Amino acid sequence: MDQKVIVPVEAVLTKCVALPVGYVPTPSAPYRLHRKTAQLIQQPAMPRLKEAGAPAVQAGAPAGARVLIWKQDPSVTDMGTRKSFLPGVILQGPRDARIINGSPGIAPVSPNSFGDFILSPNTDQFDAVHTFAIVRQTLTMYQRALSAGASDAPVPWQWNSGSNTAPVKIFPHGLPNVMNAYYSRSEKALKFGDFIPSGATERMYTCRSLDIVSHETGHAVLDGLKPNWILNSNPPQTGGLHESFGDLTAIFLTLSQFDQVEAVIAQTKADLHDKTFLADMAEQFGLALGRANGLRNADNDLKLSEAGDEVHAISQVFTGAIYDILADIFSFERQPGRRDDAAVLHAVGDYLRSLLIRAIVAAPDVGASFADVANAMLTIASADGKPVDYRNFIRNRFSLREVLVSPTPLNENHLAGLALAAGVQDAPGAVQDRRACCGTMNHADYADLESVLERERSALAMWCRNYGNHGGNNEGNGHGDWQEPSTTGEAGMAGRP
Repeated sequence: MDQKVIVPVEAVLTKCVALPVGYVPTPSAPYRLHRKTAQLIQQPAMPRLKEAGAPAVQAGAPAGARVLIWKQDPSVTDMGTRKSFLPGVILQGPRDARIINGSPGIAPVSPNSFGDFILSPNTDQFDAVHTFAIVRQTLTMYQRALSAGASDAPVPWQWNSGSNTAPVKIFPHGLPNVMNAYYSRSEKALKFGDFIPSGATERMYTCRSLDIVSHETGHAVLDGLKPNWILNSNPPQTGGLHESFGDLTAIFLTLSQFDQVEAVIAQTKADLHDKTFLADMAEQFGLALGRANGLRNADNDLKLSEAGDEVHAISQVFTGAIYDILADIFSFERQPGRRDDAAVLHAVGDYLRSLLIRAIVAAPDVGASFADVANAMLTIASADGKPVDYRNFIRNRFSLREVLVSPTPLNENHLAGLALAAGVQDAPGAVQDRRACCGTMNHADYADLESVLERERSALAMWCRNYGNHGGNNEGNGHGDWQEPSTTGEAGMAGRP
C-alpha cells in the first residue's frame, strides 16, 4: 500500500517566504497560446429557460450560429481570432440557401451540440467555416444596405433568375500553390489559393484573410448588380470601379463590426489618416510580396492623370477618394463629449456604404465612369436630406482626384441638383490593362474570348458557303465531300455575294 508523505507546514512556509513578495509564476509563450486557443473553442453553459412572457423562437428555426473567424489577416495581431454570430439557418458544410462549401478536399463541417461552428484555427475545417462566414457577412451587409424601405431585399448572384436560385460555391483551398484568388461566373464559385512565400517554410492561405475573401465576394456581389461592368470590353474606369469595389468591400465589412471599429479608433486616436489596418489591404499577402502596406493602401493621394489605363492603379484613385470622404464625414460628425467615437464611425461607415451601393445601382449599366458614380452620390446624398457638408466632401475629394470638375470654388457650397462634368476621362477606344489586378479581373470568364472564337467560326462558315460545297452533294468530284473552289466560269462565281 502506498504511504502518504506528510510535509510539515513549517517547510512549506519556509519555502514560500523565500519567494519574492507578490510573485506570480509566468507561463511560457507556448502555454499562453495554448490557453488562448482552448478558451476560444470552449462553449458556454446551456442557456437558462426563457422567462415568462419572452418572445418565443419559431419552432424548428435556430437563431443562428456562432463561428470563430480571423477578424483581419492572421498577421494583424491586434485583432486575432474572435467569435462572431451569424443569424439564420446554417447547416452542415457549412451551407445556407445562398452559399455552400464546394471544396472536395475538406470534409463537411458539422455544427456542434449548440448549433455552432467553433473549430481550432489553422485547420482545414476552420478555413471552411471562416471563408463561409466572411462571404455570408459580406452578402448580408449589402443586402442590408439595399433594403432601405424594403424587407430582406436579396442581392442576386449573376446567374440567379426566377428559375435559377443556385448558390455560390466556396473553395477555401481551391487553388493549390497559386498566389491568388478569384470569383468565376461560369463556375459559380469563389476560389482561394495557398502557397509558400519565397524564403518561408509555412504555407500561406488567402482564404484566412478577411480582406481577400471580402474583396473577391465584392466582385461577385457587383457582378449580380451590374453584370456588364466586369467585362474587359468596358473602358478602363469601369474596370477600376470593379476593382475598387472589392477593396471598399473589405473596408466596409471592417466598419460593420463594432469590435473592429473600436480597434481602429484606439489604433489611430480617431484620426483615420494615421496608419491603420483599416486602410491597408491584405497585410499578410503584402508582406509575402515584400510590401509594407499590404497589397494596396486606401489612404493614398493618387490622381487620375497619374494612373493611366492600368486598372489596378485607377481603382486606387476611386478607393482613395471614398476613404477621404469617410474620414471627412467622420471628422464632421464627431462629438467626443456626447457620443462615443466608435459609435460615430460605425454609423458613418453604414451610411457611406449605403450611399455608394445605391449610386452604383443608379449608374449606367455599361461603360460607367467614376464621374457617373460620383454624381449619383451627390444626388442621393441631397435626396437623403444630409447636410450640404456631405456634398461638399464628395465634390471636393473627387475634384482633387481629377474625377470631377467643379464650376464653383471648392470653398463654396455645392448646389443641390448640379451635375458636375467629368475631369480626366478615358481616351476613346482605350483598352483596359488588367495585368496587376486580382485573379477575378484576369479570369478568362470576363475577357470576352468566346466572341473571338465565334468570329473565327463565322469566318469559317462564310468561307465554306462562298467557296466550298461542304455537305456531301459533290460525289464523284475526286475530293470526297469537299469541292475545291473554281477560279473561272459560272461555277467559280456560284454562291458568291
